[in-house]
Amino acid sequence: MQKFTVHQGIVAPMDRENVDTDAIIPKQFLKSIHKTGFGPHLFDEWRYLDPGYPGKDPATRRPNPDFVLNQPRYAGASILLARKNFGCGSSREHAPWALEQYGFRALIAPSFADIFFNNCFKNGLLPITLSEATVDQLFDEVAAFPGYALTIDLERQVIVKPQGEEVPFEVNAFRKYCLLNGLDDIGLTLRHKDKIAAFEAERLARMPWLARSLPL
Repeated sequence: MQKFTVHQGIVAPMDRENVDTDAIIPKQFLKSIHKTGFGPHLFDEWRYLDPGYPGKDPATRRPNPDFVLNQPRYAGASILLARKNFGCGSSREHAPWALEQYGFRALIAPSFADIFFNNCFKNGLLPITLSEATVDQLFDEVAAFPGYALTIDLERQVIVKPQGEEVPFEVNAFRKYCLLNGLDDIGLTLRHKDKIAAFEAERLARMPWLARSLPL
């Protein structure tokens, strides 16, 4: 998993409440057995004017010019500003996969759905919860200044605005540690690979029959 330490990026505003995971990545794209290829289908039904399905080349589709991510001023955005209860609906982990594969590194909203919130941390995304008043102000500033960018310093737990003002945010200490070190659940386990190998060696020395393959 990619580490998150300090990130600076353009902010894209998603000015909708209760954005659910089926809007983030529609159900027809969940058939893939791979953990890649979801970025082009992020917000698919809002992003394109024609229906999408697995295997359809995104380059052949008709972008919706009114959708925020298709507007030139938000090209290359890597911070998504959203409204309350972002990521509600089904618990599909494909939603943070799609956001991360599109290029987002952080999300800012007044609130997130619990399972989605936890899945973000497990996939290298930083979801930041701020008050509705602070989020409202950020929406106003994004609208007023094309190319509006923020710097997010996870170690210091602050968001730095273009003019230098700092906005503090809270983050769970364990989740912070994992993001700073680029550790997902597998990475956390592999920190103990030497102990695991030693345990397996000792176990097989005591019970060598476990090493034999079972007949099919």
